[in-house]
Amino acid sequence: MKRVFLIVLDSFGIGYEPDADLFGDMGTNTLKSCMTSQFFDMPNMRSLGLFNIDGVETDLAVDKPQAMIARMREKSMGKDTTIGHWEIAGMVSPNPMPTYPNGFPKEVIEEFERLTGRKAIVNKTYSGTQVINDYGDEHVNTGALIVYTSADSVFQIAAHEEIVPLETLYEYCRIARKMLVGEHGVGRVIARPFLGTSGNYYRTPHRHDFSLVPPKDTMLNILNGAGKDVLSIGKIYDIFAGSGITEYTYTSSNEDGINKTIEWMDKDFEGLCFTNLVDFDMLYGHRRDIDGYAKALAYFDLRLPEILSKLKDDDCLMITADHGCDPGYTKTTDHTREYIPFVIYGKNIEPCNMGTRETFADIGATVLKLLNVEGKLDGTSMV
Repeated sequence: MKRVFLIVLDSFGIGYEPDADLFGDMGTNTLKSCMTSQFFDMPNMRSLGLFNIDGVETDLAVDKPQAMIARMREKSMGKDTTIGHWEIAGMVSPNPMPTYPNGFPKEVIEEFERLTGRKAIVNKTYSGTQVINDYGDEHVNTGALIVYTSADSVFQIAAHEEIVPLETLYEYCRIARKMLVGEHGVGRVIARPFLGTSGNYYRTPHRHDFSLVPPKDTMLNILNGAGKDVLSIGKIYDIFAGSGITEYTYTSSNEDGINKTIEWMDKDFEGLCFTNLVDFDMLYGHRRDIDGYAKALAYFDLRLPEILSKLKDDDCLMITADHGCDPGYTKTTDHTREYIPFVIYGKNIEPCNMGTRETFADIGATVLKLLNVEGKLDGTSMV
């Protein structure tokens, strides 16, 4: 195999995991919730075998799936973007990253204020859209930074682009990232810029994530070390803090991510192209928008034949997710602890059902095996 294209449908879970009770997520199922929408339509993923995956309860299974399929269970102790992607790349995280349901300690906020020279307000668990509605005016009037968190291991900084220029906001995030290590080593520091006027604030697409560097090698480092290309589309670069990546581009939407993936399929390279499509999670999952999520899935499915048509004989396409974010689950607006789908298609991939796998890390091990690269990861290849 010369090239592997790995696309993450961010948050596209397919049913709660056995330990979902530990995360408050019993009964969650992102796919099932989306299927209740009149806008849900995924005939191409159906042909590949999505509905034949273990645990998917539907009458949409096909007699002969065109792809190799599997249900992947998360072994890491978390349900966030960073831990999910790290595990996909072959690294299990046995210990959860720190979270702050009651806000960050006083000493953390005071040090952040000292280093940035700006006051920090809020310091609570908050919805990203609600926090700018509730505190946007105070920020605009005083210049104080809106600092908040969620159920995930994140330190989020919201600022109006006309009050705090983007590069300045990013610099504040770099300061926080350098500060938040060790005991307070959150998975991500996230810039959350917004625009608008009082009562009509809205987030812009200039979000930027500043992640921890993975504490050990992932498939990205191993591929890079073997002389392979490691291309990143979307927020993959940020999730891995650039570690192991040889070339990258950011995206503004799912459509942009799909377009850039197709463009890069025309490039002559040897290795991995790793894409994250974040709208499923950011725009629809967290906002509990079932119809919006279903429309986004239908759009991806509509574009899938175009992606498949670009595959060469020695290429393969992998489609998966990193966690769940059930838009039908109303107890919280957070990620949900779910199994994820794994679909792999290519001329040299034999269609079969690999059942339920014990870790997402099997995906990383499979990538290495397909690209004929030796390396030690926490998973086992499926080919």
